[in-house]
Amino acid sequence: MPRDKSPSRAFPRRFVLAALGFCGGLVLSPLGLRAATGAVRRLAVFDFTFIDTSLEPPTEAERARLAALGNQLRARLAGEGRYQVITVPAALTADLGDINRCNGCELTIGKKLGADLVAYGWVQKVSNLILNINVVIEDVETGRQMVTASADIRGNTDESWRRGLDFLYEDRIAPDLAANP
Repeated sequence: MPRDKSPSRAFPRRFVLAALGFCGGLVLSPLGLRAATGAVRRLAVFDFTFIDTSLEPPTEAERARLAALGNQLRARLAGEGRYQVITVPAALTADLGDINRCNGCELTIGKKLGADLVAYGWVQKVSNLILNINVVIEDVETGRQMVTASADIRGNTDESWRRGLDFLYEDRIAPDLAANP
């Protein structure tokens, strides 16, 4: 009996073949290979820095909050399961000052640590009421910024800093990382 070649029977076959081709391409792509092999990317996370443009000197509480932000970001990234988080040793950054103005030193340090990605952040204090948390994640090999995220917070408290980074992570960092594997 001859096969029925009507459009209604041919469409599902073409659809199935196209879907198989797409999935095959995904498995062979770098993303697909990483996902198929379960490879975890190494991500070096720098401590946060502080840019104080207010008229008040930084306090010990603000220095403690900076350290807490770094630990919070590391924990969130490690919780993704896609990254092996590396803490950048303070000895490698002691002479750098502001990571934003070191002319790509974060990439050099990332390479030295064997990282695929680097993450760094800073908090800008305008006043005790207005602060800004910023995070950048870059590909070590290409220098491409995969994530550039910023959030304004109101209030200079442990809770406002913690909640500010939570918002930044959930609303900006995680979606950008998912879009740029």
